[in-house]
Amino acid sequence: MIEELLTIKNIDVYFVVGIILLFGILESISGFLKNSNRKKGDWIQEILSFLVLGNLVKPIIILLMFGLGTYFFPQYRLALASLPFVGLFAAYILIDDVLQYWYHRTAHETPFLWKLHRPHHQAEEMGFFVSYRNALLYYLLMPNIWWVALILFLGGGKVVALGLIIKQLIIIGSHSQLKWDKPFYQYAALRPIIKILERIIITPAFHHSHHGTSKLDTASEPNGNFGNMFSLWDQLFGTATFQSSYPKEYGLQQKTNDPWTASYFYPFVKSPDLKSEWSAGFKKTDTTTLEAISVSLTKGEAYLWCACGMSKNQPFCDGSHHGTKFKPQKFAVKRTGTTRLCNCKKSNRTPFCDDTHLSL
Repeated sequence: MIEELLTIKNIDVYFVVGIILLFGILESISGFLKNSNRKKGDWIQEILSFLVLGNLVKPIIILLMFGLGTYFFPQYRLALASLPFVGLFAAYILIDDVLQYWYHRTAHETPFLWKLHRPHHQAEEMGFFVSYRNALLYYLLMPNIWWVALILFLGGGKVVALGLIIKQLIIIGSHSQLKWDKPFYQYAALRPIIKILERIIITPAFHHSHHGTSKLDTASEPNGNFGNMFSLWDQLFGTATFQSSYPKEYGLQQKTNDPWTASYFYPFVKSPDLKSEWSAGFKKTDTTTLEAISVSLTKGEAYLWCACGMSKNQPFCDGSHHGTKFKPQKFAVKRTGTTRLCNCKKSNRTPFCDDTHLSL
């Protein structure tokens, strides 16, 4: 029955549009859109990104793949068409998702890709359209879209269609303000269900955590939870943090005044805000020193120690680690008073100074 349904022309497009309309209507009825703080530029970028992705980026990549495939390996055209649907779908969806996991994770750990993915995390509130908020070049380089194009060339149109429907349902659902998983955490009888679900698919609590501003908020883990559809990869590669609540604040620690054109068209358009990573000539600088920094800390409070050495608020994190493999270290002190914190980043008992800097 599913295979027959997937033979309907553009059935996946109808479903995706339906999913977007469903979440859009529900967010509107729930009052999220009315109370939204989104600016005009936010809406322009998110809607434009959605339209360009489906009507320009994907068609171009598919045409390129068909051209390359026809030229270099025409004998494999429709090679997958006769394979069993269930097995082919399982292989397709798992490969698609692991590709997305590593692309997403790499975008958080490399400077150039981070600048292309930064628009996604600049959003200061979640919503059904946030899932499409990335720079244009981010999508052109996305391996998943090239993977989709390859499978289409090989004759896997049905598995691609079903995969797109399931993928968009999970992704839009995990970005939405609706937080459909919230009742599962609130009621004890439902908690066993969500404990199983969140270890299979990406839930709002799991992904909202990734969009949280800082780890100082116990519900936020912006340096983990990279999964797209399934939390499997985060669990396998040690980046999963399961949450039962949602961040108090979304967006980046460093606030900049960027036009949506710089956000979407970077690196072809630059930001006039010189503090922005999208501005011409922007460069992160080393702010480490060969001496400890004495700070007054309070017992019971949480702090984030800068591990990347580029914070402008040393020895504390200011978000400069984005685009690197460094992660800030959360810590607390046992007593109120002055504490010497490491600023050479070489201490053997970080975040505290052990005088390693004296031998550097």
